[in-house]
Parts: sequence; structure tokens; C-alpha cells
Amino acid sequence: MKYPLLAAGFCVIASSAIAQTPILTVYTYDSFVSDWGPGPVVEKAFEEVCDCDLKFIGGGDGAALLARVRLEGAHTKADVVLGLDTNLTAAAEATGLFATHNVTASYDMPIEWSDDVFVPYDWGYFAFVHDREKLANPPADFKELAASDLKIVIQDPRSSTPGLGLLMWVKTAYGDDAPVIWEGLSDNIVTVTKGWSESYGMFLEGEADMVLSYTTSPAYHLIAEEDAGKVAAPFAEGHYMQIEVAAKLASSKQPELADAFLQFMVSEAFQAIIPTTNWMYPAITPAAGLPEGFETLITPAKALMVESAMAALMRDEALEEWLSALSK
Repeated sequence: MKYPLLAAGFCVIASSAIAQTPILTVYTYDSFVSDWGPGPVVEKAFEEVCDCDLKFIGGGDGAALLARVRLEGAHTKADVVLGLDTNLTAAAEATGLFATHNVTASYDMPIEWSDDVFVPYDWGYFAFVHDREKLANPPADFKELAASDLKIVIQDPRSSTPGLGLLMWVKTAYGDDAPVIWEGLSDNIVTVTKGWSESYGMFLEGEADMVLSYTTSPAYHLIAEEDAGKVAAPFAEGHYMQIEVAAKLASSKQPELADAFLQFMVSEAFQAIIPTTNWMYPAITPAAGLPEGFETLITPAKALMVESAMAALMRDEALEEWLSALSK
């Protein structure tokens, strides 16, 4: 009779040890946690140094993540949100749900970065991607695109950071004339998807001539698939820049682990993963440099971007212009 009791005792001890393993919960976008995204590799790398259980929870794109955290408030299960960008950071900070960080890093980005709440992990430029064999002479700007009969798929700015980025791109490039551009583009748009993954999948399935994505997206096809046919069209207006960030929740039950994860994000181990899993430029260039193939990507003649506070002010007007044009 002693042995079953002893075995039961060991089970209790083992279960207790498992229960005591701290869990860090990170909300992020769907493509980040996909099998081909950074999530699985990042999870393994961080768990090797954190003595914890890192759990990624996918929830649409960046704008959807912010909406979810707003809804959950201080009761959110998230310790960290990864996948917001500079078009959303002012709105995110205004919620009061995010805490300051103590991350130190020297970034390799086109702009200086100084923010005590949000930590950047990658960046890139929005672009329309197409197949050069099917579209030999792509439009050179938004006006040419609007005047063409090309079919495009884009993402909803209310749920997707690329979708919001497109609104900011058009608004920054055209100002008060942005509604005219949207009216011209309205009959080019096949559909508006909730997130990037859905629209890019439609493009790959041949349901559109071009898709809103990034100048770095062709690197995936070139490096992973040895397909040089997918390219980004350079636009004369310039290309809007996106910087993706992560931040700790003030309500986190694992604040020290959250801090450790944010610091890990700017480490060589994390940054070296980004180029060939998230297919963006890393916030800090790895020691080995960028992978072969990145040198073939287009470099925008002009980089467009507005500071986060201004983006928050522009967003509502730009969204109204977009909704008005598409409803006609």
C-alpha cells in the first residue's frame, strides 16, 4: 500500500513543479504565429533562456490586437502585445493599458527611435506586389493604378496595420486630394480582407493582379521558393514606412518576464530570425548582415511617414474618406 501512496506523492510534486513554470502570454498577429512565421522559432529560442512557457496568441492584424486589448482592459490575459505600429502607438498609449520599459538598444532604422513604452523589432515599406510575368508594365503611381483596369486586394484599415498604412500612404502623398484617389481606386478593388494573410493568399491564387504588401515580400518568394517573378512596384509618390513594435501591459502578472522578452526582442537571437520568417527589415541588423536576396529589393525614392501623434489625428479623416469612396 505504501508504493501507490509514494507514487501519488511524486505525481503531486511533479504537477506542482509544472504548475509553477511561469507563463508569458503574447498577443500577436496571425502570420507571426503561423508555421512559417517567426513565432515558433522565437518561442523555442526564448524558452531556452527564460525558464518559462512562452505562449503566442494570434488575433488578426495589429489594429485588431489593439481593439481586443481595449475591450479586455486591465483584465486582459496578455503580458505583451507584439504587432502594433507607429500609426497605432499614440492611440495605444492613450488607453493607459501599457507600461514603460527599460530596454536599451542601438537601432538600425531610417529614423531615430526614442520611446519609453514601445520597442521596435522590424520595419519596412508598404508596396503593391505583382507577378512580373503577368504584369510587365505596372503602374508607376496611384493615379496610373486608378486609371487602369487592374484588380487589387487590400486590407481593412480598421483591423489591419497594412490597411491602415495604405490610408496613411495615400493621405500623406495626396493630402486634400486623397478622396479623388480613392474614388479612382474604388473600381480596382476586388475585395477588402480583414488581414494581410487572406489578401496575399487571394493574390497568390490569381484572384487579383496586385496586392497590398511590402517591398520586402518578394524576398520570401526569391529565397524560400527560388521564384524571382514576384516584385514590388515602385511608386513615384514614395512609399509609406512601417515600424512594428511591442509593448508590455501594465496589468501583466509577469512584468519581469515581459521586460526580459522585450529585451530579447532586440538581441541577435531574435533579430536574426526576422528577415527570413517575418520578411521585414530587422530593427537591428544581424552581425552576418541581411540574407542574400535582400539586395534585389526596390529602395523607395522617397520615404513617407508621419509621427505617431499626427497619425492618430489623420486616421479618422482618412478613414472617412476611404469609407465614403468605397460606398459609392
